[in-house]
Parts: sequence; C-alpha cells; structure tokens
Amino acid sequence: MESLRELYRIGAGPSASHTMGPKRAAEQFLARHGAAASYRVTLYGSLAATGKGHLTDVAIQQVFARRKLDLQWRARERLPLHPNGMLFEALDDTGSAGASWRVYSVGGGALMEDGASATAASVYPLQTMKELLAWAEKHNAPLWKYVEQCEGREVWDYLARCWQAMQEAIERGIEGHGVLPGALKLRRKAHRHHQQAKGRPGPLQRTGLLTAYALAVSEENASGGTVVTAPTCGACGVVPAVLRYLREVLNVDDKAVIRAMATAGLVGNLVKTNASISGAAVGCQGEVGTACSMAAAAATQMMGGTAAQIEYAAEMGIEHHLGLTCDPVAGLVQIPCIERNAVGAMRAVDCADYALLSDGSHEIPFDTVVRTMKATGEDMQERYRETSEGGLARMHVPAGVDPAALDGNHCG
Repeated sequence: MESLRELYRIGAGPSASHTMGPKRAAEQFLARHGAAASYRVTLYGSLAATGKGHLTDVAIQQVFARRKLDLQWRARERLPLHPNGMLFEALDDTGSAGASWRVYSVGGGALMEDGASATAASVYPLQTMKELLAWAEKHNAPLWKYVEQCEGREVWDYLARCWQAMQEAIERGIEGHGVLPGALKLRRKAHRHHQQAKGRPGPLQRTGLLTAYALAVSEENASGGTVVTAPTCGACGVVPAVLRYLREVLNVDDKAVIRAMATAGLVGNLVKTNASISGAAVGCQGEVGTACSMAAAAATQMMGGTAAQIEYAAEMGIEHHLGLTCDPVAGLVQIPCIERNAVGAMRAVDCADYALLSDGSHEIPFDTVVRTMKATGEDMQERYRETSEGGLARMHVPAGVDPAALDGNHCG
C-alpha cells in the first residue's frame, strides 16, 4: 500500500479524480515537454462525460495558461485500464505529435499508467485487514502504530497539516452563504444547520452538528475551495465531520484525532489497494462508502474500541453502502453528493456505536466486503458510474437546464 500522503491530499475541489488528477497529469506532462509549439489533451469516458461539471477543463487550462491548447472530449470512448483516461500530446509547428502520454486518473487524485502507479511506491507490506489485525495482536499495539512503523514519525506532521486543512474547510463552510456555482443554483445549508444545532439540548445536537460539519466541507469542495481528499473530494466531508464532532463531545486533544486519522487512512488504503475509491470505476460505494468506513474506524478508536471493533465498524461502513451509484445531477459534485456526505457521517458514528456494543466478532470480514464492493462496482452499468447518464442525473432535469446539455456527448 502507498503512503497516507497519497490518500490524504490537500487541494482544490470539486473532484479528486476529475480535477486534482488531471491537473497533476498536466503539470507532469508540461514539465517534460515544455518547449512544444502547442498541446492536445483528449479526455475519455467519465472524464469527458462529466468533466465540465467537475471543472476538468478549467484545471487543465490553468496549467497550460498562455500556451496553445486543443482540448477534446470523447465521452463515448473508453481507454482500456480505467474510465478516467487521458491522452496528452506535445505538437510541433505542423501539428504533428512529437511526444504523447496516456495516463489515467484513478481516484483520490492518484495517477496510473500502463497498470502501475505513476506517482507512488508501496510503503506498507501488509495488504489486508486480516494481516493488520494479526499484527496488532502479535505486537499488542493499536493500528495507528503500524502507520508510524511504516512511515516514520514525520507522518504525524503531515497528518497534522491535513487535520488543520480539514478544520479550516469546516470553518469557511460554516460561515459560507449564497449559491454554489453551476446550473443547479443550490444554496449553501451548513450555516443554518449549525445555527439550529447550537439551539438544541445536548443529545439532540448530534445530527445537527455532524451534518453541519459534513455540509460545510462538501459545500466548500463544490465551490472549488481547498479540502482534503478522504479518500476523495466527492466524499471529503465525512471524515472531517466525524473527527470534529467527536473531538468536541469527547474533549480529546489533536493527537488523538491525528492517530484516528492514521487508522482511518489504513482503512482507506486497503480499499484503494484491493478495490477502488473511484466513482467512475465502482460508483459512489467506493467514495462515500469508503469515507464512511474510514470515519467509522476513526470514531471507534476515539471512543476506546479495540482493533476487532474498529474492523467491525469499518466493515459495516462499506457493507451498508454496497451498490450505491454515482449519478451526479448536471455533472456537478452537489446532488446527491453533498447530502450523501452528511448521511455518511451520521452512519459512521452509528456504525461505531454498534460495533462498541459488541466484542468485535461478526460474520462478514472487512476484506470480504471490500472484494464484494469491487465486484459490485464491476457489475454496475456504466451509466451509474459517474457519467451522469443514469439514476438521478437522468431522472431529474433541473429547471432552466436544457436536457440535451446533460447528454454524455455534451455535458463535459
């Protein structure tokens, strides 16, 4: 498994796979071929189908600023390794390609070429939850200790920066007002949720605060603000909301939060390694489902759970999101994405509570549910995997939006 630095990334939304990934690829290609007369970038599959709604074109154009760029969209064509394929070409004065690079944005801002990661090497020898639980039992150590063992103590400084960025996104989102960009004209709700929650008596604040924090981060993401992939931009509100809420109600310090982030990162890495965190590959079960699993693990640890209870909570977080489609209305990371983050945060804490009522023993292992999620995503029709060609994206046409503009050949 890769470093947690490859899972938790600080960057601008609204999409890790459709915004961060293409921008990183463009930067790498330009660094290698900066002297070309012009450039051509062709986007395929899901990147082309919902690229404009995800600001893929804006991200790439920012990199090639003041350079001649031909951006082409091929929503009906898919490259072999992943739905989010890109072809970068450096052109000479005659328009002939002198250099080319085929690369894929595989989720969470990560890149892949020719079936291997283009950006990171493995730093975690253990590849399954079963192995992690055996390690924890053998060494009588918490799961977060394995992160420190593999990455060194300097990983805590990086996770601290990510936690700070998460908190800043919550604060900006809570204070945000007005309408989010895009055809939906969706109004921000985090501020109102937060105000209502503060007026409720103690136990009744839980839903209000969790949803306020999740909405705050997700609305920041939808507006192109700076967030942390956890594990993606589309699911970036779940983990910060749970961490912030539990830090307040449990009155723990930042060290406890950051250690919980490390355990959550192991969970996210397991899914990323053995299945996928890409909505274009497996649907939203790989995004919000994984985020819920990560947050459930973090919550269980913060509430004093054992490694077995952490594994149980993480398993439930994915199991009860199995089959969840990725069908963004108008190709925007807004409906149903923002509310799904709020619901995912609530469900994560519920999973932790449930696991803590047990001794951690249960029937379906985490590794099995991850394999199931991968198989379910592969069986899912492509229209339900971040193309905006099925589900809510097709059934609901927003007022004032031309239905033809939502067709995969036109919406991005």
